Amino acid sequence: MKRSYVADVFAGSAEKVLVKGWVHNINRVGKTAFVTLRDRTGMIQVVADSAMTRDLRLEMSIEAAGNRVVNDRAPSGVEIHADSVKILGTVCYDMLPFEINKPKIRASLETRLDHRTISLRPAKSRAVFRVQQEIEEAFRSYFRDHGFTQIHTPKIISSATEGGSEMFTVDFFGKRAFLAQSPQFYKQMMVGAGFERVFEIGHAYRAELHNTWRHLGEYVSMDVEMGFIESYEDLMDLEEGYINCLFRHLRTVCAAELEMFGVSLPDNVKIPRIPLAQAQRIVLEKYGRRSPAGGLDAEGEKLFSEYMREEHGTDFVFLTKYPVSKRPMYTMPDPENPDLTQSFDLIYKGLEITTGSQRIHDYEMLKRNIEKFGLDPENFRSYLDSFRYGMPPHGGFAIGLERLTMKLLDLDNIREATLFPRDIKRLEP
Repeated sequence: MKRSYVADVFAGSAEKVLVKGWVHNINRVGKTAFVTLRDRTGMIQVVADSAMTRDLRLEMSIEAAGNRVVNDRAPSGVEIHADSVKILGTVCYDMLPFEINKPKIRASLETRLDHRTISLRPAKSRAVFRVQQEIEEAFRSYFRDHGFTQIHTPKIISSATEGGSEMFTVDFFGKRAFLAQSPQFYKQMMVGAGFERVFEIGHAYRAELHNTWRHLGEYVSMDVEMGFIESYEDLMDLEEGYINCLFRHLRTVCAAELEMFGVSLPDNVKIPRIPLAQAQRIVLEKYGRRSPAGGLDAEGEKLFSEYMREEHGTDFVFLTKYPVSKRPMYTMPDPENPDLTQSFDLIYKGLEITTGSQRIHDYEMLKRNIEKFGLDPENFRSYLDSFRYGMPPHGGFAIGLERLTMKLLDLDNIREATLFPRDIKRLEP
């Protein structure tokens, strides 16, 4: 007999069915056992003779064959009256690390991450990654529909992309190499190579000495780069379009998952664009919090987001015009104020999820800027050379996939939106 998924049993009308999954719960009453079987599509009650289920334990993988029965007293109104129950995968534990058949796992995040595959078995834990998958799918569809080509760039590189120190070093056949912080140089080079518009979804690495709810050493970056732009406003328009596309997509394909988390997504998102200096003044005047030079700290982002929600009814805001000193050497200075840049961050529910800017496209200007930042142009030769041959005005941005997932679902910690987190303390599992 061909396997039926639990969702198919509920939706179908076949009299005889075969289901496979894990033992979520067992309740024995006299000679009858009520076994809750869980697969990737849902849970269903299997009614069987107690003798048939004598060796069952929680989380064993099993198959059950029998009759599909409509019963108003059964959970969800349908159950299976089993003719046979077969153990497919035995268990060898003395005690589960935590109860997973309750509405909420009552264990610390660290304990759940130590036992990651078990902590992902409840439907709500896996729903995070169903939503995350669709965030990627919407990203890919949106940018392909807008003429972008997907690329895959090296993650082992010869020089520090941002010219900073937060890099993981690797031994590459006896040479010192780095794990890429982003595909920044390569996506710019591909704009100049004639693709004009490119995007990438790939891992990025930051050797940041942070142990917080929002930092990872390895994360997934959704990168975009676009040529022949008029200004960095084009980039913010583009990202705003993606956010609206994403929300439409999630309302369609992830309605059940959004309901699990009590999330309601707005029909239309219009994102205000506010200079950083103005945001810093508001945080100081309204909340009495002084911001660090050239940015908002984590608390400042949270406070300013509260202000935007109260005053403008939005969870989003673009902060623009960051100082030159706080942006990478390839960032285009603002033509009206050379101390500022044509750059932006997107803040969502109090957290930066995107950084972007227009880039310097003139070879000589870029070379001078590299030197101005105290760097040696020779260390960026292959990157710089691509600007000798008619690089158009261009710019781009990067969205942190885990950060977007976390904020969209109102999770408490970025590790909940990461299958196997890599941070300052965790290298396993």
